[in-house]
Amino acid sequence: MAAPGACLASRSPPAFHAGGFLAARPAAVSPIPARPGKWVAPSRRLIVSNKLAWVEDELVEITESQEPSSASLKKRPPLRRGKVSPQLPVPEHIPRPSYVGSNRPQELSSVRQIHSAEGIAGMRAACKLAARALDFAGALIKPSVTTNEIDREVHNMIIEAGAYPSQLGYSGFPKSICTSLNECVCHGVPDSTQLQTGDIINIDVNVFLNGYHGGASRTFVCGQVDDSIRHFLKAAEECLEKGITVCRDGVNYKKIGKKISKLAYFYGYYVVERFVGHGIGPIWHSEPLILHHANDNSGRMVEGQTFTIEPILTMEKAETVTWEDGWTTVTADGSWAAQFKHTVHMWQDYRSQAEELIDGIYDESSVPGEWLVRRVCGSFEFCGVACDQLLTYC
Repeated sequence: MAAPGACLASRSPPAFHAGGFLAARPAAVSPIPARPGKWVAPSRRLIVSNKLAWVEDELVEITESQEPSSASLKKRPPLRRGKVSPQLPVPEHIPRPSYVGSNRPQELSSVRQIHSAEGIAGMRAACKLAARALDFAGALIKPSVTTNEIDREVHNMIIEAGAYPSQLGYSGFPKSICTSLNECVCHGVPDSTQLQTGDIINIDVNVFLNGYHGGASRTFVCGQVDDSIRHFLKAAEECLEKGITVCRDGVNYKKIGKKISKLAYFYGYYVVERFVGHGIGPIWHSEPLILHHANDNSGRMVEGQTFTIEPILTMEKAETVTWEDGWTTVTADGSWAAQFKHTVHMWQDYRSQAEELIDGIYDESSVPGEWLVRRVCGSFEFCGVACDQLLTYC
């Protein structure tokens, strides 16, 4: 979800502290819009070095487009919990995950899920369905529609495909998807809240199909949004993409967080450290945990492994607060958040550098025998929350 992967044995805020963040020094830049109707000077930017040359084009594009938006957008009041409708039914013939029926917090499994060819085929099918459901959800976004209505339509699509919505009943989660609006970091519970022009919303879809979990998440815009918001979303998605580029057999997981945090810092945004990626397969949330910020954790990627990368960025540095429902997590100061998620599979193939498991597209220019990464969920993401320890897995 930012799946309600929160197997929060304890739902108190985590006390995790990563090692040194970045040694680079910030450089002064001209003001850019930070939120609709609000102009501030960014607190930090990195001086471009040779190691960061790959972001120069993006910076030029942003600099050229940093003009005040012509749209006069109303500032959205702080989120309030709406009316949550009853849990939707699932036909009896559809197989359920083992946790359904238990409202107890789920523990993070220590199993590191490494799949055979049969397992990858199962993962591919589940993730393709999740990706289609996410596209369908995105098409429903428009002013005045409620998050509850989106949940109902996606729920019906999933069960019609013979799958179970993974979120439904997970540690008591009452709905079939997560809808996280504006300052909601993740795990937003669909309710009677209506979308408005200028909103952003992360939708997290996860399905359980033929014994495998697959998920996808993306942050969408509702109607017209300020240019600063579009820049923010572009940076958030790029952070995910850069994190994926380091994935190779034998590479330490911590390099993912290093790559993501460096780029987020470069753009002047912040990585939420509380929520992390995780192993995925027949078990929804398992080891390894994938931290999206600079860290010193050990552990290396291996062939056949599937895990999620799902960084959450905020526009301003902020603490996170979880509502009394035990799920909805928002920034304490109201700054907006965005998340994008992929599932990746470590593999070795002699035909291609990478395969999009949604489209089955191969790149014939690859070097034979090179270790590759497959994006199980196309252009989407996964999220995790460390349960009874220091983090929260989504």
